[in-house]
Amino acid sequence: MAWWPHTRVDATAEPERNDCLMKENVLDLLMYLFENYIYDEPDAPPDRDSLTDSLEEAGFSSAEIERAFHWLDGLAEQRQLPEPCSHCDDPIRVFSRDEINRLDVDARGFLMYLENADVLDPARRELVLDRLAALDAAEIDIEDVKWVVLMVLFNQPGQEANYAWMEDLMFDEEGEYRH
Repeated sequence: MAWWPHTRVDATAEPERNDCLMKENVLDLLMYLFENYIYDEPDAPPDRDSLTDSLEEAGFSSAEIERAFHWLDGLAEQRQLPEPCSHCDDPIRVFSRDEINRLDVDARGFLMYLENADVLDPARRELVLDRLAALDAAEIDIEDVKWVVLMVLFNQPGQEANYAWMEDLMFDEEGEYRH
């Protein structure tokens, strides 16, 4: 069950943007939400107003909170992905110039590793890339990718094993990739 209910956000509102700060603040806020609310009540949809109050008390600005809610709404909109075609050849992903400029080499390599390890299928890889792009960050590193992958897998039905695998990888003290 998704931990984030889909709600509409005013799409015409243009938040102020500072690429570096947005990535850090929005991703920090998303990580805070994930760490503090997922494990407590993963099946209970959060009350947006009380969640906003709690986040403001934790020191996040209302602009950061609204950006994070918008990011989560985008994730919720893509919750039901079609199952990959088992008899189709796996497509080869070529990163765009913008993706190459924003995702460092380790981040791109890690995404390819996850796909080769069958943690991400092509549809979920594209969802991860979409959510990374939605951070509006000039630079995205492997740690950012790990957190976004974890959030995406948690929100996708039928991905419990891949989520658990990714969680183990992230919190493995040695921090080495598994084969």
